[in-house]
Amino acid sequence: MGTIEPWGYMTNLLTRVTNPAAPTSVILVRALVGGVFLSEGVQKFVFPSALGVGRFIKIGIPIPTFTAPFVGGVEILCGLLLLIGLASRFAAVPLIINMLVAITTTKIPMLIKSGFWTMAHEARTDYSMILGAVFLLIVGSGPISVDSWLNRQAIKPDGA
Repeated sequence: MGTIEPWGYMTNLLTRVTNPAAPTSVILVRALVGGVFLSEGVQKFVFPSALGVGRFIKIGIPIPTFTAPFVGGVEILCGLLLLIGLASRFAAVPLIINMLVAITTTKIPMLIKSGFWTMAHEARTDYSMILGAVFLLIVGSGPISVDSWLNRQAIKPDGA
């Protein structure tokens, strides 16, 4: 049996997670999804009664004084991570969860109350954001990203 080299394992894991195999154009999806989430997160703090705590109270989210700022912080952090292309696959996961909660708490009740077309119109951004986040979860950050730079650093031969 060989010895376990923790740094070798971490380098291998980093290389797999930051693999820049996605096309260069993935930067457009990162800019779209990251920019929207960053903006929405900031607005939860700038307009708390309409988009933060007040909105969370209105739609029945538990502990709104904690959850609204928490969600806003997650949206800001993960949005920034997507914009720079750092840990995009990991950043996509909380954003997907965020969108599933948003759809469950706002769009499903709208579907029941107002019908499909009203809900479909209101859900267009939610639908786009969840599909964009799933896309980034699958393909990663692409070659123009911090992940790609980290990947190149991790695979450089010693002394290079």
